[in-house]
Amino acid sequence: AIGYLLKPVNMEQLGEAFQKIEEFISTTVKNLLIVVDNDAHQQQMLDMIKSDDIQITLATSKAMALKHLEETAFDCLILDIDIEQRSGIKLIEQIVQQKALRQTPLILYVDRELTAIEEGLLLQCEEHITVKSVRSPVRLLDEATLFLHQVEAKLPEDKRKMLRMVHDKAAILKNKKVLIVDDDTRNVFALATVLEDNDMEVVCGQNGKEGVAVLEKQNDIDLILMDIMMPEMDGYEAMRKIRAQVGFRKLPIIALTAKAMKGDKAKCIEAGANDYLTKPVDTDKLISLMRVWLYR
Repeated sequence: AIGYLLKPVNMEQLGEAFQKIEEFISTTVKNLLIVVDNDAHQQQMLDMIKSDDIQITLATSKAMALKHLEETAFDCLILDIDIEQRSGIKLIEQIVQQKALRQTPLILYVDRELTAIEEGLLLQCEEHITVKSVRSPVRLLDEATLFLHQVEAKLPEDKRKMLRMVHDKAAILKNKKVLIVDDDTRNVFALATVLEDNDMEVVCGQNGKEGVAVLEKQNDIDLILMDIMMPEMDGYEAMRKIRAQVGFRKLPIIALTAKAMKGDKAKCIEAGANDYLTKPVDTDKLISLMRVWLYR
């Protein structure tokens, strides 16, 4: 979307909307504002988005971003949620408060779990502006291509390949190797069946200790499903041991727990999990989560 209208709509508003669409389509070079103060994230974004038909402006603070937005009509805004010590949502709130800035579509780059407060604030903001959250550089490329109306066929071959993979949901999972760490054989069988039906390879560990041992022997694991309550070594300890090894710090881990207790999710994330599901596992939700984390 390049904007929105609230019903009821009069003819004057429709005329202005069509004029805006015509101007957008006729513009060959798009203006993009990237708001990020993390050097690594900035480089990832530039590597994905940089193109001859995109004029990129960088801002490293909320104040600088607002100044640019007030002075220039941008076709899209990419915002790192962790700008200025996790205050990206505050910038969105400031944009919402200024009616003239609300029409700029916004892509929110999120590489962590949102807090409950952040989720609530974001939902409120989404009532007034167009916001799309993404969790990986590839998804960022996908959304930016749509928002900036880039012609996919004109993108470099490596980026076209990435987009084809994103749109082919089966390809994201195919031939990926998953380690299931769980002492419940029935649960392991049920999960393994679902994963194998999606052309994934499965290896298992019956407790945390076995899981860590399997991982150390097989360094081609793409993702871990980690049960929490297990004998000998529970999931929390296993995840901490895995994260202590430099080579496994970015390996996606989805924690599985038999009961949802207050604070469980935070405890899992603190121990090293990227995400969290309660048993019995909703397999559709699991597959969706795996797609997200396998494309990070």
